[in-house]
Amino acid sequence: MNESLPCWVGFDTSNYTTSAAVAVRDPDTPGALKIAANLKAPLPVAPGGRGLRQSEAVFAHVKNLPGLIASLREMLTAGGYTVAGAGVSSKPRDAEDSYMPCFLVGVAAAEAFAAGAGCPLYTFSHQSGHITAALYSSGALYRDRAAGRPLTGDYLAFHVSGGTTEAVAAHPRRGGFDVELLGRGADLHAGQVIDRTGVMMGLDFPCGPALERLAVKNQKKLPPVKLCVRDGVCNLSGVENQAAKLWRDTQDGPLVASYVLTFIGRTLRLMTDQIQEKLAARGSVLPVVYAGGVMSNRFIRPIFSEGTRWEVLFSEPAFSADNAAGIALLCAEADISAHESTN
Repeated sequence: MNESLPCWVGFDTSNYTTSAAVAVRDPDTPGALKIAANLKAPLPVAPGGRGLRQSEAVFAHVKNLPGLIASLREMLTAGGYTVAGAGVSSKPRDAEDSYMPCFLVGVAAAEAFAAGAGCPLYTFSHQSGHITAALYSSGALYRDRAAGRPLTGDYLAFHVSGGTTEAVAAHPRRGGFDVELLGRGADLHAGQVIDRTGVMMGLDFPCGPALERLAVKNQKKLPPVKLCVRDGVCNLSGVENQAAKLWRDTQDGPLVASYVLTFIGRTLRLMTDQIQEKLAARGSVLPVVYAGGVMSNRFIRPIFSEGTRWEVLFSEPAFSADNAAGIALLCAEADISAHESTN
């Protein structure tokens, strides 16, 4: 391999997708990085299923990883890259008690990959990977590059998926974020509501894209949307019951899809507004970045931008849904920083 072309590899094994990504130096932006590969293999869910148990996810990752790593190796060889470092998401969130077995499969694979490549291994949270990937895709990650550091300020970061509905104040540092939890889901997560509604209507899991396609077709007036959000904490179990009743009464897929997505979008927007009010009382509001699989949905995005006093950042769906791109970027930053500190 050509040692003039270093790269950094990231792995992520969530409850939905086996992912690997490659970060390289961006020749067009000094000091910045870019994603050269973003490989994914979805975990299979049986028809009518609403997700996977952890044991099933672990088994699916074990089956997916050999083929994914083979494709990764082919890409690295064809590009003439030398692996300078490997990174992996080892836990769901940046919290001491955060744990999920499926991420241990990725850790084992990344450890073996790093040993074979003779490079260091760095660990991060799945949440930090999501935030980083969203900032990268939105263009915010390197737009203010200065003094060799990619991020220059704090963000209000939403991580919204089938397993998480959280809002954190994210303070960037080399290798991740220091986070303060400011908002959360108290019962069901947004992605759970979307998937349960879709499966109820006969859609394939995961149901977000299909529900979005249905929602844009709706021309009918929605039933009243009564939100339940207090101090940045939301409850979403009620909308599942309301959607089920609406489906029984109407059998109208576009109407039900539009109702559910609108409910979730308005809930997240109200959470944002309440949290920003608290932040304003501290001194200033923050730019908001929306990450996670639910935020791939373009139907709800206008809700977050209308009438805001703050910057709103979104990413492309490939970098919003589960991916390893953010992990690869964090790995590169951590490895570059480690080498700088020893020189």
